[in-house]
Amino acid sequence: MSEDRDPHKAVDYILKHAALFAKAKAERTYIEEYRKSLKSILMKRSMETAIGAQEREAYAHPEYVQLLDGLKEAVLIEERLKWDITAATLRVEIWRTEQANNRAEGKATL
Repeated sequence: MSEDRDPHKAVDYILKHAALFAKAKAERTYIEEYRKSLKSILMKRSMETAIGAQEREAYAHPEYVQLLDGLKEAVLIEERLKWDITAATLRVEIWRTEQANNRAEGKATL
């Protein structure tokens, strides 16, 4: 069996990266929630009296834009880990299918 198709290595990969995935997801969720707080903080700091103008200033503020860049990076990390873990899970499923097919072929030739 080739090294990249070893189901044990795939499971080890999942176990090794599960905590990283959880941390990435937590970070993304925190940033998404903090975005609402930051918007409120920036609106409160605004010298504008109209809500729409405060909101416009908050969305255009460098702190808000920086937070969005952080959110973009957090989503990228989370999604990469998610799909790497999904691929490792699929490797195990493919291996299981191949093993079942090999057993079926063995019974058919008897």
